[in-house]
Parts: sequence; C-alpha cells; structure tokens
Amino acid sequence: MTEIEAYYNKFNEEKRLDSRHGRVEFNTSMKYIHDYINECRYRGTADSNIHILDIGAGTGRYSVPLADEGYDVTAVELVKHNLGILKAKKSSVKARQGNALNLSKLPENFYDVTLLFGPMYHLFDENDKLKALNEAKRVTKKGGVILVAYVMNEYGVITYAFKERNILDVMKDKRLTDDFHTINSTKDLYDYVRIEDIDRLNSRCEGIERIKILSPDGAANYMRPFLNKLSEEEFTYFLDYQLAICERADLIGAGAHTVDILRVK
Repeated sequence: MTEIEAYYNKFNEEKRLDSRHGRVEFNTSMKYIHDYINECRYRGTADSNIHILDIGAGTGRYSVPLADEGYDVTAVELVKHNLGILKAKKSSVKARQGNALNLSKLPENFYDVTLLFGPMYHLFDENDKLKALNEAKRVTKKGGVILVAYVMNEYGVITYAFKERNILDVMKDKRLTDDFHTINSTKDLYDYVRIEDIDRLNSRCEGIERIKILSPDGAANYMRPFLNKLSEEEFTYFLDYQLAICERADLIGAGAHTVDILRVK
C-alpha cells in the first residue's frame, strides 16, 4: 500500500466534498464543466455521446452526477478504497483502477471533457506532472478541454505554517525557500505550487492552450467555521459571490485550489 492509499483509506473524502467549503469548490467547478459540455451540445452532440473522463475520480463526486445527467463517463482512480465507494453508488460510471501517468488502456482522441482534479496534488516531480498532462491530452479530442486542479502554495503556508503555528519548525527544517515557496517531499503527500509553476509546466506540454484559469474555492477554506454558521440563503449568496470573483487575476492562487482550463489544439 502506498502512502497515498493509506492516507485516503483514513481520510473521509465524501465528508470533505459534502461540507460547505467542499460545496463551494464543487459548485464552481461544475459550472465550468457544464460550460464546456454545452459547447458539445452547441455542435449538435447528443448528451449520451458526450464522453467525459475523470482521472483521479476519488469517490465519484463529479463522475456520478455527470453520469446521472446522461453523459458517457469513465472514471480512473488509483486508490482501491475510493474506487469501492464509487462503484457502490451503482451509477452508470465506467470505473476502473488506474494511474494518471499511464492511461494506455484508454482510447486516443476520444473524450470531449477530461478532468484531472486529483493527480497533480500528489505528483512531486515536474516530469511526472508533465507525463500526466500529456496522457490527459492524448486521450482528449482535438478541440476538447482538460480541466486541471492544483493545490496552492500560499494556502499551505498561511494555514500550516502560520495559522497552525508550525512556522518555527518549518524554518528549522528548511522546508521553505527564501521567498516562502514550499519545498515538498513525498512524505508531505501534497505538492503545493504557484501560478508560475503551472505556467512553466504548460510551456513544456505541446499542443495545449489555456482558455482560462480560476480559483474554484476562493476564500472558502480560510473561513470554514464562518461558512458553517451561514443560513442556506446566506450561503447561496456566498456561492454567487464566489462565481462572480473566481476568475479575478488578483485572487487566483490565493485560494486552496486552482483550476487551469486547457484546450487541446
């Protein structure tokens, strides 16, 4: 069992995604997923012929509702525990165990929308990230889109180093650069990046272009207890606020996650 598998066997991914801050991330991401599904509809593609691939699908938070909407959804998940939960939902998702670095069992130039929402969190070598991005590009149709999620450096530093008061140990162990970029290792499980890291990775991947980049959760993870105190009506306004500001260049990168939306040329 890998460290990642051991972590997700204990971590309640379902609970996180159903939380208020998880709903912010889900609501924002689904809005953009549907934007690109609607492109397919505009071209006259029937819902059942819109092919969606979810790489690193977890417990099916995105795969299952998209399948329930009538789309042809394939899910690839590394962790058996998560895969078991996904399959137990008895949806039409075609779920299989697999690794984002090797999608050789999947057809080339086939999927209209590809989600790469988990793997980049746990790949520490840029060459591995490039391999995952190239694999996602290979299986996505020309003109199709790939939505790639990352966990962001400033959220990690602010939360772990300062909010949780680990800064002295972090500095002692030399886990931050002089400009406070995290120095990650596999024992940390998560690899934290900045926008310039994402830009550098994209520059190495031929045949893609950025459509837009956004923060799917914004301030939500910083203010979890406050979100939980909001009434449903108040929370609805927060969801609207998040959708209104999620593409603002002055805010992207400050949230816990960033979603990079890429077109395959």
